[in-house]
Amino acid sequence: MSDASDSIIDLYRRRARQWDDARGRSLFERAWLDRLLDLVPEAGSVLDIGCGGGEPIARYVIEQGRALTGIDSSDTLVALCRSRFPEASFIVGDMRLIALDRRFDGLIAWDSFFHLAPGDQRLMFPRFASHALPGAALLITTGPHAGVAMGEFHGEPLYHASLDPDEYRALFDAHGFDVVTMMAEDATCGGHTVWLARNRA
Repeated sequence: MSDASDSIIDLYRRRARQWDDARGRSLFERAWLDRLLDLVPEAGSVLDIGCGGGEPIARYVIEQGRALTGIDSSDTLVALCRSRFPEASFIVGDMRLIALDRRFDGLIAWDSFFHLAPGDQRLMFPRFASHALPGAALLITTGPHAGVAMGEFHGEPLYHASLDPDEYRALFDAHGFDVVTMMAEDATCGGHTVWLARNRA
């Protein structure tokens, strides 16, 4: 893992409250979340991987009646989630090591998965599969093409990486997911590149 990608966990731990304050609450992601939730049974379970402070995504999922479990590497952000949503379950942990010994009807890795180095992204697909019930929906964001893109947060480097879209399609397929839809740089969603897939088991 590169130095820049390896620093992401430390950055989010140190800057957790600043990140939470800066995180928009407008729910521009709603259309994509609704597509996911259309595939999740009423009262079904959703795993939010890289949940941050839970605003606005975890809140929306909970408000739609789903049982939410969130995981994030920042103990400060997880503490915020626990205070905001006592009815849900939140875990401090590294997504690369996730092993919850349970499966979910839906999985979300929104603006989190793309902070991983390419090799770690590839290794996430068996983890997605091991936490997915038959028919489970999986929603992730990536970059539009292979490469590294460096941003910044409060003057510190913020690492993002992406594989080639064809490789993502091959990884979904190899781990039992069918791509339902994908949109590169969705103009209605802040330019995000979004994948929605479904476990075909």
